[in-house]
Amino acid sequence: MIDQTRIRMTADEYLALPESSNFEELINGELIMTPLPLTAHQEINGNVYFLVRGLIPNGKVFHPPTGVYFDDNNIPEPDIVWVAENSRCKIGEKLLEGAPDLIVEILSPSTARNDKVEKFQLYEKFGVPEYWIIDPVHKLIEVWVLDGGRYVLQGMYGVGDSFDSAILGGKAVVVKLIFGS
Repeated sequence: MIDQTRIRMTADEYLALPESSNFEELINGELIMTPLPLTAHQEINGNVYFLVRGLIPNGKVFHPPTGVYFDDNNIPEPDIVWVAENSRCKIGEKLLEGAPDLIVEILSPSTARNDKVEKFQLYEKFGVPEYWIIDPVHKLIEVWVLDGGRYVLQGMYGVGDSFDSAILGGKAVVVKLIFGS
């Protein structure tokens, strides 16, 4: 497993960095640089992007490199972000500002702990209504829904399952379409 590189900085310092092809995000005041994702990760990312885009015609779907500005210490770069048409999340020139309506993270060996602990707590704290954590190895999706300011596990779904996404208007999400199975 390759460790992530972490450097302390502020949002202003982060935003002043030159453009690069590295995967970088600011979490709890630390610049986190991760290695390039595996091709399976990228395939799932594309599948989720087109699935969400097909389910909801209104709003916008984003993928890296699109950062989400929460505060001066937190600008994560999720794998998939959906912003509803009348969202409280604002689409800026370089960043999304505020909590998007849906965030999806795809686990990689180098990012799994960050996605399941640090980003989970971050997205919960800033009020992201729905958070999907996709495990490509076990072909599972955890769906977390904000309830009273805390995430509640809606369920864990495998390739043979589907689930209804409240944030996507109650539409059914067929899991096998995400994994390409």
